[in-house]
Amino acid sequence: MIDYDPLKLIRRQRRITGISAILLPFTGQGEIDWHGLRNHIRRTAEAGLTPAVNMDTGYANLISDDERQRVLDATRETLGGGAFVAGAYVGDQPGAAFNADAYFRQIDTIQARGGTPIIFQSYGLTGQDRDGIIAAYRAIAARADSFIAFELGTMFAPFGAIYDLETYAELMRIDQCSGAKHSSLSRDLEWQRIVLRDQTRPAFKVFTGNDLAIDMVMYGSDYLLGISTFAPDLFARRDRMWLEGDSGFYELNDLLQYLGCFAFRTPVPAYKHSAAQFLKLRGWIASDAPHPDGARRPESDVLILKDIAERLGVLEGIPS
Repeated sequence: MIDYDPLKLIRRQRRITGISAILLPFTGQGEIDWHGLRNHIRRTAEAGLTPAVNMDTGYANLISDDERQRVLDATRETLGGGAFVAGAYVGDQPGAAFNADAYFRQIDTIQARGGTPIIFQSYGLTGQDRDGIIAAYRAIAARADSFIAFELGTMFAPFGAIYDLETYAELMRIDQCSGAKHSSLSRDLEWQRIVLRDQTRPAFKVFTGNDLAIDMVMYGSDYLLGISTFAPDLFARRDRMWLEGDSGFYELNDLLQYLGCFAFRTPVPAYKHSAAQFLKLRGWIASDAPHPDGARRPESDVLILKDIAERLGVLEGIPS
């Protein structure tokens, strides 16, 4: 346990690093909307955020390995050499051993296309003791030029785990690990990581994955969020406001947080359908269909999302 005062952690006029998990859009016939995907990747990069593909927001656990590779190719072609992050996802079963070769294949595929891998957890990775977990990340570091680690709460995925602070400290000592996404939805756990980071390796990035507390950027977190895929332009504007000391940051942040709290309610995985509904309202994608096997929201949500879009001043499309 680390003692800290959250108020003393606030970093005013700090430059925020924003990474946005890209929604993988689908047509009404259940096919990937490649045109919509490319446009959304381009739009996100032009806003000033780094696109992250093949994340949970991109249905990484529901699409095939071939589809994941096609997403990587589309990302590289769209960005023309621009920076992006991609999930290194290894599907396994409870009780499985850590599959280093499967991770290496994912890392190689991502790096060959110019991306930075973010290491999804798996049963084989998180089922080990502390020494085994750190040894696994060190093996990954020997293969990757640079990577981002990922702590994932079980409300997002059953194979996820939130590491203890001793394990987290060891992660920060791996030079190739430039940061870690923290998705526990706990401010306290994230604040502790910020303090530990400041004491141990100040250049290390704590990427908040807390879509219910997007103001964690005020305290020293950067972000890799799913909610930012709803409005990368507005997240980028909010970040500039913080850097410039513009008090409008707070009002815009409040509206974006309202959107996050609505979209990330139980069942949490259905936020991806909420994202599709919102992006269709914005006129950015043609269909609000989720992955055919993805969790769904009721059609009545569209009216609430329409109200939020109007408050944010971004309503472009017309709901069906």
